[in-house]
Amino acid sequence: MDLNELSSIIIGAAIAVHKELGPGLLESVYQACMILELRNRGLNAQEEVPVPVFYKGEIVKEEGFRIDILVEDEIIVELKSVEKIQPVFHKKLLTYLRLSNKKLGLLINFNEVLLKDGISRVINAPDGL
Repeated sequence: MDLNELSSIIIGAAIAVHKELGPGLLESVYQACMILELRNRGLNAQEEVPVPVFYKGEIVKEEGFRIDILVEDEIIVELKSVEKIQPVFHKKLLTYLRLSNKKLGLLINFNEVLLKDGISRVINAPDGL
């Protein structure tokens, strides 16, 4: 399955969760429901995945960050439940992508009336892809 197909399934899962719960809940609630929904769709979904931080080739922090959800060891899903997505959230996701050497991330803000308005794709393309 390619990254576009996988991201479509993830977005479908997010829409299902949002349709059931609506906006305004805590991020942790959406995360638990997303894990359940993704696994019910046959995907390997891990939550709170630690990301080590390297400096000049050496690990300086074993668990520098935590990825909200990692799907099929390919796509990072960063969840929010906020009034407005700030530019720093995109930068944070891009940092996670770079540190974990992943190509695609989804930033999903569940605090939207229409979830499609709260979904952003973030691409890590160091080689110009």
